[in-house]
Amino acid sequence: MKNPTAAMLVIGDEILSGRTRDANMHYLAGRLTRHGIDLQEVRIVADCHDDIIAAVNELRARNDHLFTCGGIGPTHDDITADAVAAAFGVSIDIREDALQLIAERCQEYGQELNDDRRRMARIPDDAELILNPVSSAPGFSIGNIHVMAGVPKIFSSMLDGLLTRIPGGVPLASATIEIAAPEGEIAAKLGELARRLPDLQVGSYPFRKHKRYGVNVVLRGYDVREVKRAENHLRQVFATKLASDGQG
Repeated sequence: MKNPTAAMLVIGDEILSGRTRDANMHYLAGRLTRHGIDLQEVRIVADCHDDIIAAVNELRARNDHLFTCGGIGPTHDDITADAVAAAFGVSIDIREDALQLIAERCQEYGQELNDDRRRMARIPDDAELILNPVSSAPGFSIGNIHVMAGVPKIFSSMLDGLLTRIPGGVPLASATIEIAAPEGEIAAKLGELARRLPDLQVGSYPFRKHKRYGVNVVLRGYDVREVKRAENHLRQVFATKLASDGQG
């Protein structure tokens, strides 16, 4: 049986303008890999209602899961929840269980439960809350979409809790071999291995270190034994070029 698939939708003008560097994609990719869910695509859209709806509908149709981040805060440009509700054709309003979480946080920190904070309790009909251990304002899951905050610390805490209730598959095993040779000298051998083992992902990532060129060859696959056999094969083939001292 194949692993579940996923896409990620990053929402926010600040990402596209270069003002904010997205860290959530890296965290999501790593956690999904370990959980046995294959991340297939990552897309970034602006804070535009219609564009969010279009991206949500396209990505959720192609994947078992769609994870979104950004646009669920208290400000006027936080429109993700409304767009997702529109994509599903359901109503959205303040929900009491979400409001209670925010109210308890406000009481604990002596903050006013104003209209802006109440806005973060607006949840689409039939959605399930994603708890937020950091700042209390929840995300939500509806259908196969999981809507989370954009702040990396909050996103990661939401995701960790969410994955406890999402079935995964077989984690992707990997091995890395550092070869002290230019990519052009080893490409043919890597291509031969990739053709011989089509179920294995063979990636080559060149680098320049200590004035020498080298390549990190990364092997990925769902069969741990096959990954190990391929690693041993490459270590034999490139025995004289291995950067064993880390100075390649």
